[in-house]
Amino acid sequence: MDPRFIDGKAVATRIYEEVRSEFEALGGAKRKLVSISIGGDKEVAVYIRNQVRGAERAGIPFDDQYWDGNLTQEECKARITEMNDDPDVIGIILQRPVPEHLNVRSLQSAIHPLKDVEGMNPASIGNIVYNDLALAPCTAAASVELIKETGLKLEGLEVVMIGHSEIVGKPAAFMLMAEGATVTVCHHMTRSVAAHSRRADAVLVAVGIPNFLKADMVKPGAAVIDIGINQITDEDGKSKIVGDVDTDKVIEVASWVTPVPGGVGPVTVAMLMRNALTAQKRQIAAGWIS
Repeated sequence: MDPRFIDGKAVATRIYEEVRSEFEALGGAKRKLVSISIGGDKEVAVYIRNQVRGAERAGIPFDDQYWDGNLTQEECKARITEMNDDPDVIGIILQRPVPEHLNVRSLQSAIHPLKDVEGMNPASIGNIVYNDLALAPCTAAASVELIKETGLKLEGLEVVMIGHSEIVGKPAAFMLMAEGATVTVCHHMTRSVAAHSRRADAVLVAVGIPNFLKADMVKPGAAVIDIGINQITDEDGKSKIVGDVDTDKVIEVASWVTPVPGGVGPVTVAMLMRNALTAQKRQIAAGWIS
């Protein structure tokens, strides 16, 4: 691999080894992660397979549950509450999307913060504002981890976050500020994204637009973290996955770029397993489990 590419698979491997080692020091991961998929969305299956593999590498039992898509909001919340009270459950993963008649934010709020391994409960996201980053949203945490992988010092680093979603852009910005970075957040109402991104030491992109970030939008020597996942059809009619960065051109300007696939994705799953370790430690500290 071109050394300018940040190898997300290698970073993920290191995280899995660290998590597995720490679980073994605690006597092993005796409790399970539970994945909830409601309604059986086919696209979700890919993410679940990756999570199953990640749990195996981290040494964590994984319970893959599929719930009927006709369950009511109250029935789903009651089941989640049972898991909150179950000492054998280390963490709960709510796969998205959920059926239209269900309120996903309400279901995420029903997951107890100490079992919220995805960092999606509003309380978990709110903790980031107070610099408690231990159970942060996994994709945001992966993006910050990959900036650290470059060796750049986050204190005083000029960072531009393009995209301000509740699950990636906003939490990533708060996490970076907690590390001492100076962060500018751009979005669809920003007048000139390029004017901001050209001055940044690191640029993170999560807008869902293929090849959005061009070479002339990047400062020479910068780090570029591509969080986008887009499926496109190439000139030969073949479908392929690309990010939000025009990688072939940007790599000639930037010092570091995350590839798609193979960059943020693998690290996101690894961060989920790190969160599971943190969840178990916090449950032990709270006296929930021994």
